[in-house]
Amino acid sequence: MSGFKKLYDKAVAMDRVNVDTDQIIPKQFLKRIEKTGFGRFAFFDWRYLKNGEPNPEFELNQPENQGASILIANKNFGCGSSREHAPWALQDFGFSVVIAPSFADIFYQNCLKNGMLPIQLQTDEVEYLLKAAQSQPYFLDINLEDETVEDDQGFSTSFSIHPYWKKMLINGWDEIEITLQYSDKIAEYENKTISK
Repeated sequence: MSGFKKLYDKAVAMDRVNVDTDQIIPKQFLKRIEKTGFGRFAFFDWRYLKNGEPNPEFELNQPENQGASILIANKNFGCGSSREHAPWALQDFGFSVVIAPSFADIFYQNCLKNGMLPIQLQTDEVEYLLKAAQSQPYFLDINLEDETVEDDQGFSTSFSIHPYWKKMLINGWDEIEITLQYSDKIAEYENKTISK
């Protein structure tokens, strides 16, 4: 994974509560074994009409909302079943940050483990962002090192993230990569165990 310190990019709004993982990536697309390629199926039931054509009513299909890497969502984002495919789909769609007032716990952890930054802000702050993002283009400045979110219109706030996950995201490490940093100690332990 690549490291994440700062991001200044376009943000779009999805003003829906309780967006569950089956909407983020419907169950019929979970048969793939790769981590990539899920973006075309993200929000599938909302993005497409029954005839397969793009749904012009869906917010992320709007021309002005194309090309964003920051998703502003509403309460309880990522609820529902525990599927790591949800952050994979969001990332493959182009998002690297999701901002919401609250997240489902497992979804939140799955984001962090896959190099995506979930930012939890106060409800009134997210309401401001959801409204501001209705006027496109709308850009946010995300600073993970300082734990801040700002826009070009005077909005500024801070967020918190566990130091472990902050370090992991900044360095672009996943849990396998951080384990491999202790490969010498692991080998030393294994050699001691085998020799007994």
